[in-house]
Amino acid sequence: MRTAIGIDIGGTNVKCVVVRDDGTLIESRAFPTGDANNAWRDGIAQAVSVLETSHGLADCIGVSSPGLAARDGSTISWMQGRMSGVQGFDFTAHLQRDSRVPVMNDAHAALLGEAWIGAAKGCDNAVLLTLGTGVGGAILCEGRILKGHLGRAGHLGHITLDANGDPDIINTPGSLEDAIGDHNISKRTNGRFQSTADLVRAANAGDVFAKQCWLASINGLAAGIASIINTTDPEMILLGGGISKAGDDLLNPLNQELDRFEWRPTNQRVPIVFAALGDLAGAYGAVRNAMEYLQT
Repeated sequence: MRTAIGIDIGGTNVKCVVVRDDGTLIESRAFPTGDANNAWRDGIAQAVSVLETSHGLADCIGVSSPGLAARDGSTISWMQGRMSGVQGFDFTAHLQRDSRVPVMNDAHAALLGEAWIGAAKGCDNAVLLTLGTGVGGAILCEGRILKGHLGRAGHLGHITLDANGDPDIINTPGSLEDAIGDHNISKRTNGRFQSTADLVRAANAGDVFAKQCWLASINGLAAGIASIINTTDPEMILLGGGISKAGDDLLNPLNQELDRFEWRPTNQRVPIVFAALGDLAGAYGAVRNAMEYLQT
């Protein structure tokens, strides 16, 4: 049975897994990214060495990273600002591998992992929304991750909900990311709350203003999801990221709003489910991508 190593480079931590080709996890480990001085470069080389010393040489290695992956999966071709050190970085040479270490966008990888052994297992059409500081996403279309011409497909946080709204970080007006992302929660609540978790706690404690703000965020999310459903016709929508930890406080009002917004021509609603693989989804997706590349 083959084994593979998956590496997911996040803004805070790097996650590494050793996985068999049936999806069985052998070992996982994590370490701080160190974006400021690109410490992750030596960190992943050391992690691979330790894992292979313990479990033998991996048949393949895959990487998940922020940014737009090159069409051939050789590098991250575009990543400006935070984590800019990944742009153009040659993981194959750095890890001294004879065969390519394929690289994949982190949100694409997370959905690939979920479709392999997670909440979307068995689906051919699914959408992942990661709700956190910002809003990321990925689209599984007829069994394949939709990447697009430049690799930017799935940036669903940057769809427009309000054409007259303020521009977001990439100049999209009134975006889904700005409607529910944690990055501007203080602005959306007139400075009263610094995180969505605090907002939800206050809403549950009976704070009327907090409840209004939370329901307004969910209203925007529901409108975005309804548009995504009309565009991609998925079997399910997966929710991941820190905000998804709100659980039923998110899901129940979201489903109520979707009862108003969602087009259901066959009287079938699209299930909204929580992602299953947590922080390791990107690493699992990196493994799956590497295994698929190995077979080509």
